[in-house]
Amino acid sequence: MKFSLPEIRHNQAGFEALITLQEQTKDCLFDDIAIDMGTTGWFDADMCAAFGAILYRMGENLNTVKLTNIRPNVENILSKNGFLSHYGREVIPDHWGTTIPYRRFDVKDDRYFADYIETELMRRSEMPAMSPGLLKKFRESIFEIFSNAVLHSRTEQGIFSCGQFFPARHQLDFSVADLGIGIRQNVKENTGLDFAPEDAIAWATEGRNTTKRGQIPGGLGLKLLGEFIDLNGGCIQITSDAGYWRREKGKTVAARLSQPFPGTVVSVEINTADTQSYVLTSELSEADIF
Repeated sequence: MKFSLPEIRHNQAGFEALITLQEQTKDCLFDDIAIDMGTTGWFDADMCAAFGAILYRMGENLNTVKLTNIRPNVENILSKNGFLSHYGREVIPDHWGTTIPYRRFDVKDDRYFADYIETELMRRSEMPAMSPGLLKKFRESIFEIFSNAVLHSRTEQGIFSCGQFFPARHQLDFSVADLGIGIRQNVKENTGLDFAPEDAIAWATEGRNTTKRGQIPGGLGLKLLGEFIDLNGGCIQITSDAGYWRREKGKTVAARLSQPFPGTVVSVEINTADTQSYVLTSELSEADIF
C-alpha cells in the first residue's frame, strides 16, 4: 500500500497531516506500507516525535514500512537527527550542532530521558538565561512531560522525542509523544469529567487540576512551563485524541481535529532571541525588588 505525505510543519496543519496518515493506515496488518515523501517539501524536525510514534505503531501491527522519494533537504534534516537511521539511512554528522536527536524511550527509561534532557536541551547555549532555581524547575517541568506519559497514558509502546534549533528563526523546538490512552480518557477515568478532547487538554494544563491520587502534586509542570513560555515569547502545543491546544503570549487556542491522534504530543517552542534573564519570585531579595 502506498500513501503520500505533505509538508509537515510545527503547527496544527502539521498534526492534521500526520493524523490523516495514521487514520489511513490504522487498519493495516501484515502489509508493505510505502510512504511517498516526494511532496514533503519541508519537515520540521521536532515533528519526528509524532511521526516516529505513528510509524512505530505501524511496525507493531507487523507491517513493513518504507519511506520513499525523500527530497534532499528533508533527507538531510532527518538523517542528521538520526530519524532515518531507523529506516535504512545512515546518520549524517551534525557539524552545526542544531539537532536534538530523535529517540525512543521505554517507560522505565526515566534515567536515560533525564540525561537526554540535560545533555541535549538544558546545556544548549541557545537557551535563555535562568537562575539555578528556575533552571531546576524548568528541567523538572520537561521531565514531568515524560512522567505524565508513563503514569497517565499507560503506553506500552514507549515515548518518542526529538527537537531542532533554527538559528534563522531564533527558535528551539522540542516535542515528546506517546501512544497511550490520551488526556481525555485519562481525565474521564480518574475524575468522571467527560470533556470534549480539546477541553480536556485545557483542563489538564491548569495548575490546580490533576488526575494524580494521594499526596502527589499534579499539573504544576505545564503551568510553570506555560508561564515561562509566555514571558519568553514562545509557545506550547498539545495534541491528544482529537483535541488540539496552543498557548502563546498568554492566549490559548483550542480546536477539534478531524481524527484522533493515538496518544498525546506535547511540543514546546522557545524563543532564543530572548535576552532576558529569568528568576523565580522566591529567589528575589529586597534589593532586587526595590
